Amino acid sequence: MAAELTAHQLIAQHRPTLDQALEAIRTRAYWSPHPEHPKAYGENGSLDMAAGKAAFDALLGSRLDLGQPGTDDWVGGEVSPYGIELGVTYPHADVDTLLPAMRAGQRAWRDAGAELRAVVCLEILKRISDRTHEFAHAVMHTSGQAFMMAFQAGGPHAQDRGLEAVAYAYVEQVRTPDNAEWTKPQGKRDPIALTKRFTPVPRGVALVIGCNTFPTWNGYPGLFASLATGNAVLVKPHPRAVLPLALTVQVAREVLAEAGFDPNLVALAAERAGEGIAKTLATRPEIRIIDYTGSTGFGDWLEANARQAQVYTEKAGVNTVLVESTDNYKGMLSNLAFSLSLYSGQMCTTPQNLLIPRDGIRTEEGPRTYDEVVADLAKSVGGLLGDDARANGLLGAIVNPDVKARLEAAAGLGEVALASREIANPEFPDAVVRTPVIVKLDGAKPDDQAAFMNECFGPVSFAVAVDSAADAVALLRRTISNKGAMTVGAYTTSEEVEEAVQEACLEECAQLSLNLTGGVYVNQTAAFSDFHGSGGNPAANAALCDGAFVANRFRVVEVRKEA
Repeated sequence: MAAELTAHQLIAQHRPTLDQALEAIRTRAYWSPHPEHPKAYGENGSLDMAAGKAAFDALLGSRLDLGQPGTDDWVGGEVSPYGIELGVTYPHADVDTLLPAMRAGQRAWRDAGAELRAVVCLEILKRISDRTHEFAHAVMHTSGQAFMMAFQAGGPHAQDRGLEAVAYAYVEQVRTPDNAEWTKPQGKRDPIALTKRFTPVPRGVALVIGCNTFPTWNGYPGLFASLATGNAVLVKPHPRAVLPLALTVQVAREVLAEAGFDPNLVALAAERAGEGIAKTLATRPEIRIIDYTGSTGFGDWLEANARQAQVYTEKAGVNTVLVESTDNYKGMLSNLAFSLSLYSGQMCTTPQNLLIPRDGIRTEEGPRTYDEVVADLAKSVGGLLGDDARANGLLGAIVNPDVKARLEAAAGLGEVALASREIANPEFPDAVVRTPVIVKLDGAKPDDQAAFMNECFGPVSFAVAVDSAADAVALLRRTISNKGAMTVGAYTTSEEVEEAVQEACLEECAQLSLNLTGGVYVNQTAAFSDFHGSGGNPAANAALCDGAFVANRFRVVEVRKEA
């Protein structure tokens, strides 16, 4: 196929954006090229709200033919958490045919060089950005996120994370020069002179194993990090959340072909119901990189069994907030209430355990007992979600029956400080919408420890009574060390307690947010500035995004000869 996008065109259009991304990851200042507001779309070829919804509706009941080789069947079956059957079918691949086809295009992609690969990736992201409204509905109806969250987290924030990965990949690849002249003096003899050429070489085919809750946000970093470093990428979506990643693959294949590269550098691996192809793919010799977000059990299995691949995992953790004292009691309660409620707690960063001294905390309004703090937090959550329309906009829908079962079981683990209630969604009557439950537990009781020391994914939080701030820090440290944490929060006006919490997080390698009372929440991170996970505790073996996340996706091969 003749190239429709020349290297010159791509570099001229996207190099300025790449340079801004490089500056952003250097300074860690706020920056994003992807608008967060829905009204920002609708010009310069992008879809506005109505066009995006129409494009999504047109997908329902359709066959998404990607034109990839090895298709032996058509599979589907996604049902929206809002009760809609999507009816989209996808190509099922004979991997013995598909994987060799994917490898065939890697030589030209490798030889293109770091800059051209980067700007091709940026063109893919630009076209995805133009369809943000369409993607938002796809994310909403596979993850259960409310529309505004699906729009932002599944759209611009995901695109930011993809661009961030491209920027880090570019930095690591150009760290070594393409060519070098090497001369070693030999005294009275002629010097030894060599010319050396250094080439970033991809590892092979990368496998992205998608998740149900954040298919694009969690999928794009690995996808674009591997593609930008020269690897072909096979995308294996979660069977309940295929559509957003299938659309991503479709866009990537179109751009690669137009830029003169083999579209099979990116392909989809959808599966039949119950097929479970992730294990089969993960241990194939062609698969040399794996990115995975999901349960600890399967993440551990990948790390132990996919020995031929470089494996990047984000697994489960027990996120903790220590509450010792505050000078903005209402702000603290409001911030925590939002953090516990957003997307029904179905985020890997949502706080689960709230460690509160049983003798209470100090506030600018005077002391508050443990029972008062918990009751006030329950009241704050109840007030936030008291209006059903607002609650639907924050909570979204329960993503699958397992989350609902955990929520219902949690009420039997201790004294319920805030009961979960069912909320009707007038637009989607079949949606399962539930408010969070808060359960009071005692940090000194073994039975209670057995409950709160394991992840209870969903809208479930435990208010854990502890003997002192020192005991809280010790429990925090033990939790991170044994179970891992994607996020840690703390509220304290004590320099001593703040230092102790910081030291615990530094030693156990966990990301910490202190005294958040405004519009930034512990479960939100910003691309180009915040690190998502650390790679240093059991919750994840990688961080989104740093140099370590991209540098081992390629190796540098040297060719030298005498000058």
